[in-house]
Amino acid sequence: MSLRELDLGAPVIQMKDVALDYGQDVVVQGANLEVKRGQTKVILGPSGVGKSTILKAILGLLRPRKGEVYIHGMGISKLPERELVKIRLRMAMVFQGSALFDSMTVGENVSFRLREHNLLDQEKIEWRVQEVLKFVGLEGAKKLRPAQLSGGMKKRVAIARALAPDPSIFLFDEPTTGLDPINLFNIEQLILKLKRGQDTTLVIVTHDVESAYRLADSVVILHEGRFIFEGTPEELKQNKDRRVQGFLDPAKEYHESA
Repeated sequence: MSLRELDLGAPVIQMKDVALDYGQDVVVQGANLEVKRGQTKVILGPSGVGKSTILKAILGLLRPRKGEVYIHGMGISKLPERELVKIRLRMAMVFQGSALFDSMTVGENVSFRLREHNLLDQEKIEWRVQEVLKFVGLEGAKKLRPAQLSGGMKKRVAIARALAPDPSIFLFDEPTTGLDPINLFNIEQLILKLKRGQDTTLVIVTHDVESAYRLADSVVILHEGRFIFEGTPEELKQNKDRRVQGFLDPAKEYHESA
């Protein structure tokens, strides 16, 4: 099946009874997930429960031990790497640590995927780099190197690099971790700008509950490798499951159990 033949009526991302492991260690089990076109799905949970592992499975970097991952209706778990590359061109990943190339300028970092996959000619690449740097408010930083950037600026460059190939799916791994309140606000505003695109689908992994409330259309909570909640932010606030409450407000749960 070619990219043109993908079922555009299917969920953009779907996981069916997926189990993920590293060797003998099962990290995620029985995972069922659907992300609709234009939806922002936030995966909440403490560190080490498998949130980032799910992003790897969506990208096809980690193949399930059991179950299947679908992108636009196409099962990707058994695809050869050359086919996965085509699927990944429709997706973009913003890594927790930004993952910029230190030896490259900001402009070279942003244009990397465009050049690597020959997506545009040089003139159009230059235009696209300026366009996405303007989107993130860094149009004057093109010739700087990562060492000259603050943590918040690096995050914005990482978003610009992800945006450059015009993907339909954005994956964010802890996008606000380590940011001061001003930069946290700025990154959230950029994510909200991305959300305004009608066909833009976002999956955000985070342990920041307040950020999830501000960004999510739908929230899932991962607990000990399993999803234990799915719903809107408002439904999450009202949920009485002690496992959910123990994550949302650990101090309250501690005092009630003491």
